[in-house]
Amino acid sequence: MVVVLEQNITSRDKEALRAFLLERGFQVREVVGESETIFGAVGSSGVDHREVEMLAGVARVVPISKPYKLASREFKKEDSVFPVGPVKIGGNRVVVIAGPCAVEGREEILECARIVAAAGGVMLRGGAYKPRTSPYSFQGLGEEGLRYLKDAGERYGLPVVSEIVSPAQADTMRDYVDVFQIGARNMQNFELLKTVGALVRPVMLKRGLCATIEEWLMAAEYLLAHGAEDVILCERGIRTFETYTRNSLDISSIPVVKKLSHLPVLVDPSHATGLRDQVIPVGLAGIAAGADGLIVEVHPDPPHAASDGPQTLFPEQFEKLMRDITALSPVVGREVARLPARKRPDPVTLTSAAGGGQTGVDRNDQLTVAFQGARGAYSEIALGRFFEGQPGRVGSLPATAFRNVFEAVLDGTADYGIVPLENSLMGSIHQNYDLLLAYPDLEIVGETHIRIEHSLIGTPDATIETIREVISQGPGIEQCRDFLDTHPQWTVTPFYDTAGAVARIKEAGDASLAAIANSRTAEVYGMKVLKQGIESNPRNYTRFAILARDGRRPDPLAEATMAALVFSTPDTPGALFECMRVLAERKLNLKKLESRPILGQPWQYRFYADVQMPASEEEFARALHELEGVTRGLRVLGRYRGSREPVSA
Repeated sequence: MVVVLEQNITSRDKEALRAFLLERGFQVREVVGESETIFGAVGSSGVDHREVEMLAGVARVVPISKPYKLASREFKKEDSVFPVGPVKIGGNRVVVIAGPCAVEGREEILECARIVAAAGGVMLRGGAYKPRTSPYSFQGLGEEGLRYLKDAGERYGLPVVSEIVSPAQADTMRDYVDVFQIGARNMQNFELLKTVGALVRPVMLKRGLCATIEEWLMAAEYLLAHGAEDVILCERGIRTFETYTRNSLDISSIPVVKKLSHLPVLVDPSHATGLRDQVIPVGLAGIAAGADGLIVEVHPDPPHAASDGPQTLFPEQFEKLMRDITALSPVVGREVARLPARKRPDPVTLTSAAGGGQTGVDRNDQLTVAFQGARGAYSEIALGRFFEGQPGRVGSLPATAFRNVFEAVLDGTADYGIVPLENSLMGSIHQNYDLLLAYPDLEIVGETHIRIEHSLIGTPDATIETIREVISQGPGIEQCRDFLDTHPQWTVTPFYDTAGAVARIKEAGDASLAAIANSRTAEVYGMKVLKQGIESNPRNYTRFAILARDGRRPDPLAEATMAALVFSTPDTPGALFECMRVLAERKLNLKKLESRPILGQPWQYRFYADVQMPASEEEFARALHELEGVTRGLRVLGRYRGSREPVSA
C-alpha cells in the first residue's frame, strides 16, 4: 500500500507509523516527491488499509493493485532519477552507454573508452564474465578484465557497467563496477537477483528472451524487495519466429513500461538486431518511443572482436549515432546527458568587487565563480557585487562561452556560475535560457542586477582624434549607437566580448583602435578612458543568474522569494489561461512570461515564467501540483532570493 503522509506530520507520528507497519511485517520505504511524501509499505500482511488511514499524520492510503509493488507507478508517481557517478539516469536525459561486448585486454578497453568519451557517451560497458551459448566461445577475462575496465573508466571519467552471472562473483565485482548488469538469461535467476539486490548498488535488468512485461517487472521487484534502490530496465529484444534479426525489439514495451513503472528504461539495439547496420535506426526508434537511453556495442576493430563482432559499431558509426541522438532528443523533449569537462584553468582572486588586482590562489582556499568573458567583463563585476561580504576569498574563473560556465559548475571546477539572463533594453539572452534546460543538474540559486555604463577606451597615448576603428560586443555597439553615429568616419567592428575588446587593444598597442566597455575594465588592462557614459539610454540594466548544483546555496539561511519555471501547454484553446489561473489562485505573482520555440518541434513553444513565491512552501507545492495537471514538462529552474534594486556598475 501507499501511505500518503500529511504535509505537517510530526517526527513522532512518522516514527510511530513506521513502527506500526514494521511490526505487522511490512517493508517500509519513504519516498519524498515534488508535492507529497509517502511510505511505501510492501508485504503479505492482511492489515485493513482503513486501520492505517486512522493513524495520526496519515492523509490517505492507496492500495497497490499490481503484483509488482515497489516497481509500480502506483508506488511512485514521478519518474525515478538517480546518480551513477557524474551521470544521472532518468528524467528528461538520454543516457548513452557504450563499449565492447567483452573486455579483451588493457589496450583494447582503453581505446574503447577513449572512443566512447570522445563521441559523447557517458558510461562504459564491457563484459568480464560472459555467458555464452557455446562452451567453446570466449568466456571473458574475469577479475583481470574488471581491473582493465575500471582503469579505463577512471581515465576517461566514465562509470562502468558489467554483467554478473553468478552470486559468487558479487564480492569481487562490487569493487570494480558502478552498475551491475543482469543479463537476459538470468532475468529469472531469483537467487542472483536476491544477492545483487542486497548489494544496494545500481542494477540494469535486461528483459528475458521470452519474458512478458509483467515477468520483467516482477524480476525488478525481486531486486527492489531485497534492497536495491536504483534499478534500470533494459529492453534488448525478445525471441520470435523472425530470422532476419537476432531478436525482435519489442518497441511497444517502452511506452507500456513507462506507464506501468517509475523505473528508467534503456534500449539495447545491438542485441535486438544483431547487425550493426540496423543498430542506429533501431536505437533512434527506441529514443522516439520514450526510452531513457541506449546501451550499444562499439569496438576499434569490430571484425576482429572476441565476441558479437557483427552487431558492434565501428567508431565512426558510433559518432554518427551520437550526432543523430543529439538532433532527435529535442524533438521528443529530451536532452542528451553529457560528462562534465575534465580540465579547467586555475581561478584567480577578486581582491575588490570591481575585479581588479587579481593573483593566483589555491583553489581550496576560496569560493570560485565562473563567468563568460575576459577579465573586467560585466559578468565579473556582477559576481563581485553578488558575493561581496562572503566569508573568505572569492575567485573568478573566466570562460570563453556561456556553455563553458555551465560546464565548470557541473564538473565542480567552479562552486558557482554567473550568466546574464535579461537586459532592460535588449531583452532576454535566449542562449542562456536554452542552456538552463540543457543542464538539468544545475539550478538558479540567486540573482543580481547591475547598471550597464559604457565608456570609450583606448591606449594610454590615444585621443578621440586618433581613433579610426571601434570594437565591442554586438549589444554594446547597439547600446551606444547615438554616440557612434556622431563619428561616421569610424569603422565599427563586432567583437566576442566587451572586456575582451579592451584586452585586444592592449595587445595591439594601436592608438587608432578603441573599445567600448566598462570604465573599470580600463583599470584592469592599464588602458585610458577617452569618454565615459556613451550609452544612448542611461536606464540600461542587466539581470544575472547565479548557478549551482546539488542544492548548494550562497546563503543557506536566505528565504527564497522568487522561482523560475518552464513548461509547455497542450494545443487546446485556453491552455495558457489555465496555467495563469493556477498562478492567480495560488497567489504566485507573475513577474515575467516569455515563450521560446521548442528545438526540433516547429511552431511549438515552451514558456518561461518568473513568479514571486507565496507565503508558504506548502502553497507553492500545491501550485506546482496543479500546474502539472495543465502543463507538459513542468520544471522548476530554481528558487532564490530576489535581488535588490539595480545598482550602478
